[in-house]
Amino acid sequence: MGYDTTAYDDVEPRAPGMYFLRDALDCEHLGVTVVEADDGWEGMEHDHADGDHEEVYVLLHGEATLTVDGDAVDLDPGDAVRVDPGSTRDLAFSADGSKMIVAGAP
Repeated sequence: MGYDTTAYDDVEPRAPGMYFLRDALDCEHLGVTVVEADDGWEGMEHDHADGDHEEVYVLLHGEATLTVDGDAVDLDPGDAVRVDPGSTRDLAFSADGSKMIVAGAP
């Protein structure tokens, strides 16, 4: 079959509000995550230098700040940010009911 489907909320969250879709969609290279978060939700600073994995963050609803290499990037709905593999990134939400898509691949 040339495609796979899933509903993100049918996938067991790996962390509160984080739905990783790579396995459910049988992706070989692409990672896709849906994040649902309320005000005060904070991620963990990390990078993907070891896997040469760049990421794109797209805010669908709410308010978020993505800190990249120490620079805070405030996001409004519809905003997108691409992050280099070796750059540190840390995500925080500042509005209840926020929703974001994160996609990444080498």
